[in-house]
Amino acid sequence: MPELPEVETIKLQLVRFLTGHKIEKVEIKNSKTFSGSPKDIEGAKFKGARRFAKVVCLDLSNNYSILIHVKLTGQLIYRGPNLKNPEILSKKIVGGAPGPHTLVIFNLDKGGILYYNDIRRFGWIRVIKTSGVSEEPFIKKLGSDMLEIDFDDFKKIIDKTSRNIKVVLMDQTKMGGVGNIYANDALWLARINPRRSAAGLNQSEVSNLHKAILKVLKTGLRYGGASELAFVTPDGSEGEYQKHTLAYGREGDPCDRCHKPMIKKFFLGGRGTYFCPVCQK
Repeated sequence: MPELPEVETIKLQLVRFLTGHKIEKVEIKNSKTFSGSPKDIEGAKFKGARRFAKVVCLDLSNNYSILIHVKLTGQLIYRGPNLKNPEILSKKIVGGAPGPHTLVIFNLDKGGILYYNDIRRFGWIRVIKTSGVSEEPFIKKLGSDMLEIDFDDFKKIIDKTSRNIKVVLMDQTKMGGVGNIYANDALWLARINPRRSAAGLNQSEVSNLHKAILKVLKTGLRYGGASELAFVTPDGSEGEYQKHTLAYGREGDPCDRCHKPMIKKFFLGGRGTYFCPVCQK
């Protein structure tokens, strides 16, 4: 599932492509994906975009907003005058856009189009009043954005639970935006075993982990996110963080730090977990 760097990349591109565009018509190909009335947003202009953990919020000129959670395979693809000379669509956009997996189409003025594709159909789009965004149940239960959590608040979160540290990092009610890829890499960078109890970490370890999380998230942003599965950016291309992971997805590879063992994989909290058995204690 796309994490903070991927969703932030989506948000930043949508700001660039959509701001000033007017929604002329919304075509809904799958009613389970879209909730709210398309009439509430038709005729409105895009003002800007926000991100709440892994959710994109598009704010409109008529005081309505569009919440979008792409989840596992959702893709937002823009074509129009604000994207000059677009590259060929990534092969991860199976069937193209529009195509058999296009579930919602936002027809814009000036010949612009925003497609929402989703093979697995787990993602969702919700139209609500802008004033109600912060009270939306899904948004309200999210923890603070990880990029905005300072060390003191981070330590308070860690100290309050004895759950495995990796599971805590991925708990969106505690801290928003960190998922499996960046949790694995941050723990490798901080030399912490993913199985460790969160409350069992000492202050130095918590400090190193806080710095490591921020570092891998910012690195992910620099590379436009990781296109491991279905993730693509709205311009139709792919991110490149998957070429620079530290531990995630590297089962059997030598550890880049100690060069002695191979990266191991096991499952923790139902998610594939990668670590170096020598470096991470």
